[in-house]
Amino acid sequence: MSSAKSTLLKGRDYLSLSDYKPEEFQYLIDLAIQLKDKQKRGAPHPLLQGKTLAMIFQKSSTRTRVSFEAAMYHLGGLGMFLSTNELQIGRGEPVQDTARVLASYCEGILIRTYSHQEVEDLAGYAKVPVINGLTDDEHPTQALADLLTVQEEFGTLQGKRLAFIGDGNNVAASLIHACALTGMEIVLACPEKYCPGNKVLEEYEKMKQPGSTLEIVGDPRAAAEGADVLYTDVWASMGQEEEAAARLRDFKGYQIDAALLKLAKPTAIVLHCLPAHRGEEITDEVMECGQSRVFQEAENRLHAHKAILAALL
Repeated sequence: MSSAKSTLLKGRDYLSLSDYKPEEFQYLIDLAIQLKDKQKRGAPHPLLQGKTLAMIFQKSSTRTRVSFEAAMYHLGGLGMFLSTNELQIGRGEPVQDTARVLASYCEGILIRTYSHQEVEDLAGYAKVPVINGLTDDEHPTQALADLLTVQEEFGTLQGKRLAFIGDGNNVAASLIHACALTGMEIVLACPEKYCPGNKVLEEYEKMKQPGSTLEIVGDPRAAAEGADVLYTDVWASMGQEEEAAARLRDFKGYQIDAALLKLAKPTAIVLHCLPAHRGEEITDEVMECGQSRVFQEAENRLHAHKAILAALL
């Protein structure tokens, strides 16, 4: 990192991409690429030696937990996994008390939870950077890894077309923000009652850069036509298990399969934030095809999270 840029985001929170400027988001992508290269070459990069990250998990996780713990280790620091069963916040301690105490022990706090307001409240009382590892509203750490993967594939983000097929959920919201910041085109194919909320659309209008476009359609084929990236997520996320049967009916026809992939550009790639319900939102054939970058995308969670940690802490 150049000395001019190394303090660009120091001390900032990472709660929502709507809080970020285009140059800040691009800086994180570029930093992730640098750190990934260092790891591949076996070059040590202990940028956070002696620093600690408190990791609060109210929602279970594979990729978020392991990638952040590994990222802190590679950067020379310590990531501490804290489930709500192990914290007093799970027994009714006010969030402001937890925030102040953890901030006195650690240089940063990661939280993966349900309510976005809880993340905002935590950040309001903690005097250290707070990172949103996922809420019901947004998933900004995932979006950084996603666009890192797109930039690796195409060399640029400007003007690329991303088609999101499925539920206009937290992942979709952060992708909308990310595409706004980078001059990408994004089109979402969602059943009517699963479209992104007005708040996200209003934020997009304030954030969008030259070249950014946003379209919402009902037909997955219209979204996939000419796309550079096809992206999907599960139809029923954590906390929506009781809706799974209804959602399975509502999303009939929204599966990314070989026929849908053929409508995209021949050079198109397929992304999925995982975990995947193979045979529902995406077929086995597409998950394992030569155009799939799903597991490169999953690996890039590690490098994206390193960039966030190194920049903020």
